[in-house]
Amino acid sequence: MIGGRLRGAAASPTLVVAVMLITAQLVVRGIVAGRGFFYWDDLILISRAGEHPPWSPALLLYDHDGHLMPGAFALSSALTRIDPWGWALPAASLVVLQLLASLAVLRMLWVLLGSRPALLAPLIFYLFSPLTLPSFAWWANGLNQLPMQAGTAWVITEAVLLVRTGRIRHAVGGTAGFAAALVMTEQALLIPVIAVVATMLALRARGHRRVWRRTWRAGARLWWPLGLLTAAWTVLYLTVVDSRLDLGNLTRLPQMLHHGLSLGLVPTLIGGPGAWDRWPPSPPWATPHTALVAAAWLSLAAVVAASLLRRRRIGAVWPAAAGYVLASLTAMVLGRAADETAGELAQTLRYFADASVVLTVAGAIVLSAPRRPWPSALPAVPQIPVPARRLLAGTAATGFIALSLVSTVSFDARWRDNPTVDYVAQVRTSLAAADRDTALLSQPVSIWVLLPVASPHNESARLFSLLEPRPEFGDWTEDLQLLDDDGHLVPGRLLPVRDTLPGPVPDCGARVTGPQAPVDPGRTGELVLTEGVLEWEWTVALHYLADQDGQVTVSMPQGEAVQVPVREGLHTAYVRLVGGGQSLRVAADSPDLNLCLASAELGSVVAEKDAP
Repeated sequence: MIGGRLRGAAASPTLVVAVMLITAQLVVRGIVAGRGFFYWDDLILISRAGEHPPWSPALLLYDHDGHLMPGAFALSSALTRIDPWGWALPAASLVVLQLLASLAVLRMLWVLLGSRPALLAPLIFYLFSPLTLPSFAWWANGLNQLPMQAGTAWVITEAVLLVRTGRIRHAVGGTAGFAAALVMTEQALLIPVIAVVATMLALRARGHRRVWRRTWRAGARLWWPLGLLTAAWTVLYLTVVDSRLDLGNLTRLPQMLHHGLSLGLVPTLIGGPGAWDRWPPSPPWATPHTALVAAAWLSLAAVVAASLLRRRRIGAVWPAAAGYVLASLTAMVLGRAADETAGELAQTLRYFADASVVLTVAGAIVLSAPRRPWPSALPAVPQIPVPARRLLAGTAATGFIALSLVSTVSFDARWRDNPTVDYVAQVRTSLAAADRDTALLSQPVSIWVLLPVASPHNESARLFSLLEPRPEFGDWTEDLQLLDDDGHLVPGRLLPVRDTLPGPVPDCGARVTGPQAPVDPGRTGELVLTEGVLEWEWTVALHYLADQDGQVTVSMPQGEAVQVPVREGLHTAYVRLVGGGQSLRVAADSPDLNLCLASAELGSVVAEKDAP
């Protein structure tokens, strides 16, 4: 076992069963991971790995949709550079992180419950509940959530051991575990609060009094470092990340309560949801049957009521766990649930994944509390023989695992419905077979793979920059091609949204000359658009006549300039510009170049076969 003195652990039948359960979980999760592939935010990780050098601040300290996750960026960048677009290493990283989280949870349960077989109940819940499945399968989310789960269990364990023994190594271990989780996700800022509350509740369940004073005094050597790290990371987070919390979204909370609890989290407590739905490119969401929802609520009520009747000093445990779940849902609503957000967002379960450890430790604390006599006001309950109780417990555990596996199989079928798989496979083939001497103009990838809201990370030049073999991506080309929705490299055609007005020079249009040109030297050509355009990613078709080979700079009034080679004679250059305004400007970089711009069109590129 990891850490602590666990006398007789090697020979404990409970430990043997626990290890077997973890092995079974890893086999199931490994199959799910192996059959998965990159999805949405994963592609942004790949894009950023190719865009920035490893360990650069621009890579590590990036505001990723409100998240600060330098460790996740470092790990994803390293794996992407080793094997660009290979899924084996990301899948293996998910399994390894899951192993660490499962071992941390087992260690926590062992410290709270000892070698009692009772620890298998909360362990089975954590290992097999579909509550953590969507976060595990999605690489970008797993890089956050699995360290969060492992860190939560680890710090709780170290806090409890520190309060019990006073040994400084538990303060050091808890601080290290918190720091490791924190660099993977800012959500780990909640871990100190969870650890303090869990330690207090564990002490209270075992009969200690003045638990706040005891927790603070005995654990101070851990709480102070955690507090300092929390303060420092909070300052860094507020400096780097643009907060997206919107209090106006709270009006959606009642609706999200139904979707997040009745249709989301609660069915997972008995192994649900049983079924999932998906509309690509969205992630799968839980779609439990009404009967399963009712059974889950009844089971939850029965467990809470029975535990309150049979266990002493646990009155605050379930409210604390429920408060954490509601806080998670509220945070999701504030950060994600705008008016146009579908309620199914809460049914994706990924916003509740960290609650799995909170619910697990709550169950362990309840089981650690002493039994209370059966209330005399209630009818007497016949004593169930030990063999019968074991049979009932085994049947319940088997039923939970069976329903969880049904839910896992259903999720896996939906998760594999991922158009990115075939798209990337065809892109590999297309780029490998393409002419290396012809540059490709970067264009957005298929909307079925990544929507334009992810711009600029949906650009082919960013996503496939580390892929080899392939042609170079550039800001200009004379052979307009693009990757279609199936990943084939096909001829492209410019679909104009603006044309240019005739230039001022007769039989030339707009004249461009270098500073040493024999006629009208140093002249910049300007083509006026029929109407102005907003700043965006545009493709421009420049029709020119040059007296020699050379180079020009193309720009718009707003945005970035692009250097474009030109060839002697009459040609068309396709240029990708990020800019806006009502004109196109061309300046000569070659000293004695003389060039005429006949006309230009500005628009977007579509496949020639799809052009009107």
